[in-house]
Amino acid sequence: MKESNKIVDSLEQMIGLMRREYRTIATSYAITLVLLGGIFVYGLLYNYMYQPNVVRNIPVVVVDNSKTSMSREFIQMLNATPEVEVVTDGLDYAGAKRMMKEKKAIGILLIPDKFEKKIEQGEESITIMYENTIAFLYYLGMQTAVSFAMQSFNSEIRPDQLVFLPADAAPVMAGSQSPVSVTGTALYNYTGGYGTYLIPAVLMVIIFQTLMMVIAMISGKERKSGSILYYSVFAETRFGMMKVILAKSLLYTLMYAIFSIFLLGLMPVVFDLPDIGRWTDIVSLMIPYLLATSFMGLAASVFYTDQDAPLLMIAFFSVGLLFLSGVSYPLELMPWYWRAAHFIFPVAPATLAFVKVNSMGAGISEINVEYTTLWIQCAVYFVLALFAYRYNVKRASETTQKTPIPS
Repeated sequence: MKESNKIVDSLEQMIGLMRREYRTIATSYAITLVLLGGIFVYGLLYNYMYQPNVVRNIPVVVVDNSKTSMSREFIQMLNATPEVEVVTDGLDYAGAKRMMKEKKAIGILLIPDKFEKKIEQGEESITIMYENTIAFLYYLGMQTAVSFAMQSFNSEIRPDQLVFLPADAAPVMAGSQSPVSVTGTALYNYTGGYGTYLIPAVLMVIIFQTLMMVIAMISGKERKSGSILYYSVFAETRFGMMKVILAKSLLYTLMYAIFSIFLLGLMPVVFDLPDIGRWTDIVSLMIPYLLATSFMGLAASVFYTDQDAPLLMIAFFSVGLLFLSGVSYPLELMPWYWRAAHFIFPVAPATLAFVKVNSMGAGISEINVEYTTLWIQCAVYFVLALFAYRYNVKRASETTQKTPIPS
């Protein structure tokens, strides 16, 4: 009977701690703004910026100063690409610029007057591209179309020489026609869309970043205001601080479970992102991910002295965290120290596992390494969070005792 009463008392204490934490979040405009703005605005903004996922029929004006059979053939090859539609090739450069200003064209391709002559003499002929950057993917689409058209044109006109490219484009070597034709097929990104490849990973990073920011702001506010002394009673008992850490983490996990439905469930449907993973596998993955992130944020609270400074630090590492996940760059090619860092931050294995499950249809057995890593991180960061919060309470108590009482 006594044991059951202790369990009930512990549960009541944890519920009280969760209510207190929720009031802290709900009554702070700054924390609420980061929480809701980061999840909803951040998530929608990223998806909007990379829409459309695949760019087709970009209106392009060709300024053909050569007006030769070769330049006309090259224009036909360019117009045959799915990314570009040549709206006109009879204007001069001034007329082409006017069309861009009137938003009737997104880009201009300038073919020099000695285009055919240089090719016949075996010299390099350079074309120039001008592009509008009102959408992120226009530049990539036009550059891809021009590069493919040039390679095809080069293979037909002079296959024994190097392909010619725009001056600002990456060099592509096509020394001679290969005796073996190789065709690549994207298994999990058949459209070749940049958003399809990037956004699922970014959504996981958003969850990590915003949760770390919220915990940092709460912890910094507690230490700066001295309200962390409320937990001094719990720090005196054996399992008291454990209740504090579990209550805080449980509240964060429940809140972000709802936000995850929006980011990982609704966003893929609205913006036509990959969504072939089983929801049971995604839920199984998100539980240790949210817990490990919560424990890590609480463990790092020892470094938070106010609620503003950590925001810039956490936001600064967003690109690096995406890199560490192994989605944008293979883990196998990373130096050993970057591969080791992959297992430090929960977002890295969780992002890689989510892409495997949601974009490639993998099951829990296929993400066993990442899944096990997240549970190990839960255990490690839970212990560190206990020590960190006890240390914070102790420091706050010592500071209060040293502060002279005004007469």
